[in-house]
Amino acid sequence: MRIFDLLLMSISNLWKRKLRTVLTVLGVVIGVTSIVVMVALGNGLKESMLDNFSSYSSMTQIQVYSNNGGGYYFSTSSSDSSAQTEDMYLDDALIEQILQMEHVVSVEPRLNISVIAKSGRYMSWMDISGVTQEALKNMNLEVGEGTLPQAGEGMKLFYGNNVLMNFYIEKTGVHPYWENGEAPNIDLFNDPIFIIFDTDAYWGSQGGGSQGTQVKPPKKYMIEACGIMSGELGEWKNESQSVFCDMDALKEQLKRVFKKKAIPGQPTRKNGKPYNELFYSEIIVQVDEMENVTAITKVLNDMGYRAYDDAEWIQSNMEQMNTVQAVLGAIGAVAMLVAAISITNTMMMSIYERTKEIGVMKVLGCDIRNIQVLFLTEAGFIGFIGGAIGVALSYGLGIALNSMAASSDMGLTNICRIPLWLVPMAILFAVLVGMIAGFFPSLRAMRLSPLAAIRNE
Repeated sequence: MRIFDLLLMSISNLWKRKLRTVLTVLGVVIGVTSIVVMVALGNGLKESMLDNFSSYSSMTQIQVYSNNGGGYYFSTSSSDSSAQTEDMYLDDALIEQILQMEHVVSVEPRLNISVIAKSGRYMSWMDISGVTQEALKNMNLEVGEGTLPQAGEGMKLFYGNNVLMNFYIEKTGVHPYWENGEAPNIDLFNDPIFIIFDTDAYWGSQGGGSQGTQVKPPKKYMIEACGIMSGELGEWKNESQSVFCDMDALKEQLKRVFKKKAIPGQPTRKNGKPYNELFYSEIIVQVDEMENVTAITKVLNDMGYRAYDDAEWIQSNMEQMNTVQAVLGAIGAVAMLVAAISITNTMMMSIYERTKEIGVMKVLGCDIRNIQVLFLTEAGFIGFIGGAIGVALSYGLGIALNSMAASSDMGLTNICRIPLWLVPMAILFAVLVGMIAGFFPSLRAMRLSPLAAIRNE
């Protein structure tokens, strides 16, 4: 019997029992919709988490610090790190060494300095990061006003969109943003911003000197702004509270300010005198794939540096989200199991009602395998129709759920994301479940005695 004939007979037989077929298909629709929506919710939550990770940090990025307590201090898994006494500083030689490592895409040094910023009656602590021109390009900073720092233009600052949050009224200590939700009355691009680099001298001049000695107030430097990151105050994204400038310009400025004195954050010799060169505060290592981040981090730790990455933590969270997605899919599969039972019941009832028809087909010489295939085709057709309708309904429910999430105060968007591969897989799964559910009824039809079937009333 040809496949086309089997399909026509299957459709004809199902159409004769419209109500039962519709109810059975409805069960498959509910089952497929439950599975697709549950898996889509898990997928949406996982991708939303990845989007959040990528907006606040890079998943292929490693932060490297010296082992002398400079910058941020992280523990290392290296077994001999506690016994190491030699100070390991971040310099150009290390950058060249890291660039030779396999899977390393780029190495970007940063020179950080903590300063005090003043504008009118406001002041703030501020961390300025000197970066290379290549690093500025790789960060893909969105410029809202002005430009990024340019090489050869002297020291100019590029502010993140949330830098104003940390300004407070000097006399009262009130933070306008954190206490009242109001932005300080400062125009970073046009108002004069005075930077105090020698913070120790500043606090000493305010009466904080040792043994009550009065310290001469340090010089204030008016540093122009070259640009501001796009975004409203309070809109959080990567580097939104950072302040950047050109690396070479910051080095020249620090040497001009401190001359032969020790620069805060820089190591000194045993006699207390500073080194001739400036060491970097941190190095950002970009790796090609997240799977290679952990291995390179371990190599850097074993070298004696402090290396930290988010890859292991992100992978741990992704594994948890995969478990949640599997649980949600299993919940939806329960509805599909009920649908399978409904298909089995429908096919069994069909066999009881068509016993005489089956007997006639056998007496006329119809192959018993064709009889089995006929009932399997009917069961599979029920699964196909239910699967197709269920997928279409899932898209509608997904749009509704996303709209509800977007209109809520939870700040969630696209929590229901149906991947393209799920559509054919869901329909194929529905067909497969239908055929499995119809297998045992088809066996019974195949094994019916022809004479007993014909005599059946």
